Amino acid sequence: MLAKEGKTRILPVHNENTMMQWEQLLSLRRQGDTNKRLRIEQDETRLGFEVDYDRVIFSSAFRSLQDKTQVIPMSKTSFVHTRLTHSLEVSVVGRSLGRAVGKKLLERHPHLRETHGYRFNDFGAIVAAAALAHDIGNPPFGHSGEKAIGDYFLNGKGQRFKEQLSEKEYQDLVDFEGNANGFKILTESKHGVDGGLRLSYATLGAFMKYPKESLPKKPTKHIADKKYGVFQSEVPFFKEVAEELGLISHGQNRYARHPLTFLVEAADDICYTIIDFEDGINLGLIEEEFALEYLIKLVKDTINRDKYNKLERASDRLAYLRSLAISTLIQEAVSIFLENEEAILKGEFSHALLDKSQYQAQISDILKISIEKIYQSAEVIDKEIAGYHILSSLLDAFTTAFENKKNGNHRHYDDLILKSTGMDWQPTDDTYMYNMKVCSFISQLTDGKSLQIFNKIGGKL
Repeated sequence: MLAKEGKTRILPVHNENTMMQWEQLLSLRRQGDTNKRLRIEQDETRLGFEVDYDRVIFSSAFRSLQDKTQVIPMSKTSFVHTRLTHSLEVSVVGRSLGRAVGKKLLERHPHLRETHGYRFNDFGAIVAAAALAHDIGNPPFGHSGEKAIGDYFLNGKGQRFKEQLSEKEYQDLVDFEGNANGFKILTESKHGVDGGLRLSYATLGAFMKYPKESLPKKPTKHIADKKYGVFQSEVPFFKEVAEELGLISHGQNRYARHPLTFLVEAADDICYTIIDFEDGINLGLIEEEFALEYLIKLVKDTINRDKYNKLERASDRLAYLRSLAISTLIQEAVSIFLENEEAILKGEFSHALLDKSQYQAQISDILKISIEKIYQSAEVIDKEIAGYHILSSLLDAFTTAFENKKNGNHRHYDDLILKSTGMDWQPTDDTYMYNMKVCSFISQLTDGKSLQIFNKIGGKL
């Protein structure tokens, strides 16, 4: 059941304050709404923010994450996390972070509950939904997939399009970004469905880790400027969301982060720090006893030594330390967020939450080992090399088919290529639009499906 519609017309919101306001940041508005959705009028059995979670988890883009690389590409080992299991775990951690923060925020700002009807679970639902979707735009083969797409347009045959594109459009392609692609997938109208998944603006805001376009690149050292989060094709709607939420504008289609984005980021940081490390141990890439000592350093203040010493199997000891480490870092992230709420609302908090953690040294040690032993392992490197070749070949076949179609000299082969993918060329498609179609299509392929299409194009049935 959707929320009841109020009678108040929605007007564009421009934040002229120096501080963002929670009432705006928790907007239940969805793309296409003409009237406000009020929290106090919500059906408590099916809240709007919980609907967001459901829409993400039932989407085809989310389901494709079950066969997408988290760390080890195309691994056949049952121990290893995929993007899907990673995203589910991040959403669980995110829900805990959001609820803990929400409980304290309602104590600090009682009008949010008394006047507007918000509950602490709302914060958890927003963060959980945004966290569930945080990797939805990532291409096959992990982060090497992003690099492979960008490299094709920067150094490969895709360079031929440069003169046909604006500087920002070309930057979208050469610096292809999974976060921006995620926003596109969540919001793009297609197949007669307006507004993509039609998530609440609060959840979209929390999802926008880097609320800026591709240029200027890294204009400041602020964490929100590290990458970018919107392609040129989505800038108009991106601005609508930012203005509705009252995000502080920094000009040039750049905004301060939605405060809850820091919690989504922390949930991701906690999971890949601890769970990628665990995968490395299970794969035999990191020596078990050596690794356990590093986890013990992280939880030395909270570990129950008697309980730990009674655990006979190394796998049980690992599970205990993993659980304790995640709990410790959740409490730490909540504490840092609450201590810096005012700076966050002013857009002045410029670091990831865990960068300010008292456990930062221990986290860095664990990440250093993961980089050396897992991310730079022979298995990962070999599969990334294969991924580069696979994606470059797909990009070349699909962009050539579109290009020939646009120029009126397409071959029967080009028609077959496009028909086999379900992509279609429209007379309104310019060079940027059809290249983005190709990148978006490829980004939603699984690792296995990419290999299957690559083999088919190569003549292997």
